[in-house]
This record gives sequence, structure tokens and C-alpha cells, in this order.
Amino acid sequence: MQRREITRRNILDTDLYCLTAEKFSNGRSNVEVVRAMLDAGVKLVQYREKEKKTGAKYEECLAIRRMTREAGAAFIVNDDIDLALMVGADGVHIGQEDFPVHAVRRLVGGNMAIGLSTHSPAQARAAVESGADYIGVGPIFRTFTKDDVVDPVGYEYLEFVVANLDIPFVAIGGVKEHNVAEVVRRGARCVALVTEIVGADDIGGTIAALRREMQSAKE
Repeated sequence: MQRREITRRNILDTDLYCLTAEKFSNGRSNVEVVRAMLDAGVKLVQYREKEKKTGAKYEECLAIRRMTREAGAAFIVNDDIDLALMVGADGVHIGQEDFPVHAVRRLVGGNMAIGLSTHSPAQARAAVESGADYIGVGPIFRTFTKDDVVDPVGYEYLEFVVANLDIPFVAIGGVKEHNVAEVVRRGARCVALVTEIVGADDIGGTIAALRREMQSAKE
């Protein structure tokens, strides 16, 4: 089967944007969880670990980079630009308080995708002007996977992005199986989930159920 070439422009051409979160993974390692994601057909994985030591993160990312490449899946590293470069990631995802997009672009060059978290129309417009390749839109609902999380933006901001901007985006923040269909109905094509997937006893079964909900919303 021919695999698509992953580029800055198409990196978000998928339905599920999966993130690692080992402390919510029921004792499983990030590598184990990512293997289950890839076996279920996930085509985009972001490595997000803020508390591990640098060496441990590097070794995990090397393993996940190999796995995602073999599976034809995109690999994005959260925040850590040096780590993304060292392991040959397809992209790096940064937040509003991290280095600006133009400075990151000088470091990563022209091939690596840069994603930027946004929480308001003004931030979304600024992201487009900055040259970000995609944006995170959220948190749609309240989420507890990050210590520095902002208040939920709800559907209003999601609907603004759908109606007014052409930049690829991923809807993120508190998305679960019971509400993912409504997020898709509001215009999200790509949806990020953390604990709903990494904390599932049956990761493959959960991913299949999420996709059924998303497909029903599209129909």
C-alpha cells in the first residue's frame, strides 16, 4: 500500500489527533500506548510529556519516531524544538507563551510543520499571519490534562474558525466519545483526544467507537 508523503500542508489530513500522557495511561508506557494507537489506524501522534527527564524523552521519541514512520503516521513533538529536530519529527506544536512562530521557523527550516495553540479569534488571526501551518482550537470543554490550562472556549470560538479562517485546525480540550459527534457537527474535521484514548482499557476499541461517532455526525 502506497503511503502518502507527510508535509506541512497535509499533516492534519486525518480524523484523530492523538497525544501521549503517560500519567493517565493506567501504568502503560507511552511506547505501548502509541503502538496500540497505530495498530488501530491512527495517523497522527503528538508526544507531550512535560515532567520526564530529557534523556528519557529522547529515547521515547526515537522509538515513537521509528514506529510512526513504519506506520506512515505523522509525528509531532510538543514544545521541545530541539527534541523535535533531533528525532526528525514531522512537526512541533507550540503554545501562546512559547517562542514565536517566525523564530521557530528559522530553527526548524521549511519542511517541519508548526502548530500553534489558540484560544480566541484574535489569536487565530495572529497565527495565520505568523505563518503557522495549523492551529489548535480550544479547549472546547474543561480539561485537566494540563496544569496551565485556560478556561473553556466552547463552541463559539470553534464556529468562528470554521466560518472565517482557512487554516487547518484541530479541535481540542475535553473531547470525549459522548461529545465528539457534536464537535464534528460544528465543523471540526480533526479532533484531539488525550485521556479518552490513553486511559482506555481497550484503546483500539475506543478509537473505533470514536470514529463511528464522528462518521455518524458527518452523515
